Amino acid sequence: MVSSQKIVEALKQQNITHAIGVPDNGSAQIYERLRKESDIDVITVSREGEAFAVAAGLFVGGKKPVIIIQNTGFLESGDAFRGTVYNMKIPVVVFIGYRGYHNRDEHGKWVDSVATFLEPTLKAWSLPYKMLASDTDITSIDWAFQKSAETSLPSAVLLIGHAK
Repeated sequence: MVSSQKIVEALKQQNITHAIGVPDNGSAQIYERLRKESDIDVITVSREGEAFAVAAGLFVGGKKPVIIIQNTGFLESGDAFRGTVYNMKIPVVVFIGYRGYHNRDEHGKWVDSVATFLEPTLKAWSLPYKMLASDTDITSIDWAFQKSAETSLPSAVLLIGHAK
C-alpha cells in the first residue's frame, strides 16, 4: 500500500493548485488529506470526463491541476480525454486507480475485465504511465510531472490498491 500522506506531500512539492475527480475507495484517503490543505482546492465532478475539461480550463487560467479518478471512469471518459487535455496539449498528471489489479483467478487471469483493458488502452491512447503500489514507488509522481512538462501532454500514475 502507498501512503496518502506521501502522495499529498509529493503533490505539494509539485505546487499543484487543484485536485479534480471522483473519489472512490482507493483514493478516498488522498481526497480526505487534500481537503485539509489550504493551498489546494478539491473539485469533485459528477462524471470523470468532466475532470478533463475542468483541468484544461484551470490550466489555461494559469493553475496547476491534477486529476484523480478510477480506471472505469477513465475508460468511460475517453473522448473527453482526447478532446481536451490530449488535443489541447495540457500537461496534466492523471492519477488512475487500478481497480481489479489484485483480483485474479487461480490461473492468474484478471477477474475484473477493467484491469484487462486499462494498460492496453493507455498505450493505444499514447498516455505514458508508471505504477504506484507502495511508498518506494513515490518517485513515479515526480516522473509523471517531469514527463508532462517535457512533452506538454498528459501522463499518468496508476494507483495500485488503496491509499492508506
